[in-house]
Amino acid sequence: MPDSLPAVPEPGTVEGKIFGGEVVGAAAAGVPGPVAARVVLPPAARAVLRHGGYVLAGTVVIARRRHHKRNRHHRMMDAAEAAGNLELALQWAQHHEHAKHQRHERFTGKAATFVMLAKASLIIAAVWLFLMVLTGIALAVDHHDLRQFLWPWLAFLHAVVFGWELAGALAVAAMIAGPVVLAAVLYYHGRTGTDFAPAWAAASADPDSDMTIDERAITQALAALRIPQIRDYLAQGVPMPYIVPCRQEGRGTYAEIRLPLGLPASEIARPARRERLAAGLYRQVKEVWPSTGGDASHLRVWIADKGALEEGAGPYPLLKEGFTDAFKGLPFGRSLRGDLVKITVIGRNTLCGGAPEQGKSNGARVVAAGYALDIITEMRLYIPDTNFDFERFRPRCARYVMGAEDEHLERILADLEELKDELQSRGQLLVDMEQEEVTYALAHAGIGLHPVFVLIEEAHIVIQHRRLGRDFQGLLCDIVKLDRKRGVHLMLSTQAPTKDSMPRDVTRNCTNGIAYAVGDHVANDALLGQGAYRAGHRATELIPGTDRGTALCKGFSGEARSEMVQAHRISGRSGDDQVSPLVERSLAEMARRGLAVPGTPAPLLAIESRDLLDDCAEMMSGPDRVKLRDLAGMLRTLAPTWGRYRNLTAVQLEQDLAAEGVRVINTSGTKFLDPADLRRALAERG
Repeated sequence: MPDSLPAVPEPGTVEGKIFGGEVVGAAAAGVPGPVAARVVLPPAARAVLRHGGYVLAGTVVIARRRHHKRNRHHRMMDAAEAAGNLELALQWAQHHEHAKHQRHERFTGKAATFVMLAKASLIIAAVWLFLMVLTGIALAVDHHDLRQFLWPWLAFLHAVVFGWELAGALAVAAMIAGPVVLAAVLYYHGRTGTDFAPAWAAASADPDSDMTIDERAITQALAALRIPQIRDYLAQGVPMPYIVPCRQEGRGTYAEIRLPLGLPASEIARPARRERLAAGLYRQVKEVWPSTGGDASHLRVWIADKGALEEGAGPYPLLKEGFTDAFKGLPFGRSLRGDLVKITVIGRNTLCGGAPEQGKSNGARVVAAGYALDIITEMRLYIPDTNFDFERFRPRCARYVMGAEDEHLERILADLEELKDELQSRGQLLVDMEQEEVTYALAHAGIGLHPVFVLIEEAHIVIQHRRLGRDFQGLLCDIVKLDRKRGVHLMLSTQAPTKDSMPRDVTRNCTNGIAYAVGDHVANDALLGQGAYRAGHRATELIPGTDRGTALCKGFSGEARSEMVQAHRISGRSGDDQVSPLVERSLAEMARRGLAVPGTPAPLLAIESRDLLDDCAEMMSGPDRVKLRDLAGMLRTLAPTWGRYRNLTAVQLEQDLAAEGVRVINTSGTKFLDPADLRRALAERG
């Protein structure tokens, strides 16, 4: 044997620990030892051990669940005390005492029931014994044979023997089936009960099974983030204080947590930490939504049920039938909890923006679809680029410009200048109507105050134009300051919401904000308002690609400054055209009513003639006097297409009535028309 080969040690002479097939420790410093033999179990044995472990894990799960349930009040009291909410802690203490009192009452009730059943059993036994004796005597007398007295007792004994044999057979069956059923129940809870399973069982559980989201699961996920403040806090043995314990909200679970001192909630909501938090809850990143609550250390977290967000907002609710009313809001999408969300548009302006390919154009298309189904709304769409995103809306639009050439941009500029002048005309109409803003009645009166929707897609192109940009900026600032009360809604859509691409006066006057994933706090505040990022309303926490189609929306709800919304998806591309049917439905309804597309020349109508006094008599069927300004509105509603009534005011009506010889009554500066004076004038006219 060559001298270079090491000697084989005797069995039992190798000391130290076996690690990776090598000997480590003091004995390993010299000659290397033998390779440790690895015990490899056959697949069948491994399967038996694994599935047998599920049965043991099920026992642990059931025991822990029972313990968890019995100690719920103490856990909630500890959490409330840790959060400093003594009132809530006192409420949980009262709940605990009430539960103890109820358990005592149930025990007392069971004892009383047992005594009552015992008494009833004695009475039944006495009655049964009496009936047996009576039956035996009757049989003996009837058969003139004293032995017949024993017949009921013999029959009872036979029944007892049969019952005993049946009970024995059932007991044997239960002894055989009982352990099998028990093992099956334990196996099921051990395999699926990941909430209270021991770590070794949870690690081998089915990866597709869902985790039960509760305070324990969220606390463990927060601890897994390895943040020093959370680690040190939990090391004290104090439970994490839950301001709002876990509760089901819509398609997921919601909770509010008071974080340890010095840890802001924004640290948890950062994209990297959000991803790790989702991993700790066995969720996709888009299924976990942490955010800042009432103060910096107040963490709100909503965790979707596994797979609940995959369906998105679902189909647009009016694809098949129906129309909209802009005064009641337009369908936009669903909240993360699954509630339908509408966008308020009357009296509003809207900014929509985000990184490319995150759903910005689709969000604008959803709003345009809602307006298209309001048959009195005039639509003006401007796309200073060459793309097909809104081409399907062209038949429904009074004005539609698409193109990046200067001639197209100049036409858009001219239309905006005309819109600015039109806003002054609408303001004069409101003065004549003695109204502060456009109302539902005025919008439907046919006097030129119908809603107008103006969309500028890729608005940064016109605002940053080298030659026309300054003119566009001035016009847009003037329009957003004037249009809200006058029935005009301006929506600007852009992928570059910065101080250079969006004038500050525009952002300040846009009440609605739709922010898809953005890159920094500047773009965030441009869409959601100054200070939104600092206040915790952050579209920067949306992850490009992962959160495509989800936007942080401002101005949609009166309950919160912002909310996460999944927008409905509406396609206009060939082969999946969902826009054209909506447009055709709207145009068909206009044709049925004899109307033109709002903003275009009206169709020729039959020559109409009306009589002022007859119309007034029709409106004043009762005996009461009517204010002239109210009567003017009634006449406009009666005949909205009659030119004389279209812009009729109380002053003009007084003049017209005087020309017809009708007296008007002036009471404390308010002018009325008395039905008696009207009837007198009609009678004199014959």
